[in-house]
Order: sequence, then structure tokens, then C-alpha cells
Amino acid sequence: MDFSDLITGASAGGDGQEQKKPSPLQSLKVDLDFYSESIKEISSEMVAEGYTLHPIFIATQHEVSLGEIILDRAELGTNWSIKASSLEEFVERGVIASGKKAAFEKTYKKPENFMCLFVVVPEGANFVFYPYK
Repeated sequence: MDFSDLITGASAGGDGQEQKKPSPLQSLKVDLDFYSESIKEISSEMVAEGYTLHPIFIATQHEVSLGEIILDRAELGTNWSIKASSLEEFVERGVIASGKKAAFEKTYKKPENFMCLFVVVPEGANFVFYPYK
């Protein structure tokens, strides 16, 4: 899924027509651009140190019991917190079915060019690949 698919939301207008309204995920784009260098550095370290070939970063505004906090919105005065995780943890914890691991690896984009995000919002969660700035 492209990040732009998440950013634009649609809502029904008074006349039954759908009107586009900005998504609260607009603030995520701002935060990701701000966090980009730090996330890229952590991703590179995770791969270089042999922790994982598939870093996954969890973007959330709520408490999520997955991953390790690396960028705390309360400390940084931002809207989103970022946690670091890996494909291995996602499979181990059952977020990604073990039978789907190979398919995920095929769609995974190069970690030196894109951050793999698991964006968690009250309506659900989805994977997004967002390019580093």
C-alpha cells in the first residue's frame, strides 16, 4: 500500500456526495519526515548487527505491546511514536502468519531506501513503505 492511500480520507457530505477531507495521518507524514534520518540509522544498525534483514517500524499514537520504543512523541513533542521491531517478531507474535512470511519478504522494499511501517490507528493497522528523505 502506498502512503498516499492512507493520507486522503473520504466522508459522506450532507448531499450524499463523498467529500475528501484530510486524514489525521497527515501528521504522520510530517513526523516521518522529521524522524527519517533517525529511523534510517536505526534500520541500518539492525541489519548490520545481524538483528534482522527486515526491520519494521511501528507508528502509533497509543500503547502497542509490540517492538521497542525508539522515538517517543511525549518526549519529542510530536504526534506519533515509533517503535522498532522485525519481521521475525511479527511472525513470532502472530501478527504475520508464518505461512505468509515468504510473501511478505517478496514485497518488502530495500531497507536502505524505504522504512517499512506498521501504522496502527483505532480503525486498524496496515503496512506502508515510506521513502527516506
